[in-house]
Amino acid sequence: MSDEKVKRKQRGAGGREKMGRGYARAEQRNQEAREALEPLAEGERPTVVTVGAVVAALIALSIVVAYFAGGDVNGGKPNLAQVVAPAMIMGIMAWGMWHARYWAVLGFQLILVFLIFSAFFGLVVGATSLTQIFGTLALLIVAGTFFYFMVKAMARIQMPTREPRD
Repeated sequence: MSDEKVKRKQRGAGGREKMGRGYARAEQRNQEAREALEPLAEGERPTVVTVGAVVAALIALSIVVAYFAGGDVNGGKPNLAQVVAPAMIMGIMAWGMWHARYWAVLGFQLILVFLIFSAFFGLVVGATSLTQIFGTLALLIVAGTFFYFMVKAMARIQMPTREPRD
């Protein structure tokens, strides 16, 4: 083997060791963060999840109210399936978050991610006035903050209860 190949092999081995140490430090920080979490007490629901449940319920209610009030979508009245599906999804999600169900919080976060990406795309491509820019920035800030706080709440919901050691 040439000297150059040996040197490259040694550099690669050193890089893998360095990467391994980085992973070990990251896993140690993750473990410390997991140990710092307090499991939810019986019937407890994190505040951000409660707010999310109320928001989801209000969205479901607003969809139904707008339909029966004769609201138009793109100049026409939507058919019943276009109203029932999102209203049911948001209603079920509201129920799930109210009962601190992991799947419901995860689903709500998925909707927040779509909202964040759509708002960012709208800001970059479609915002033409200062009102649109500031409104979209406000939406991004609120949705991003909501998403951030839900991550920790999801971790607490997913945690098993800790049994005292003998």
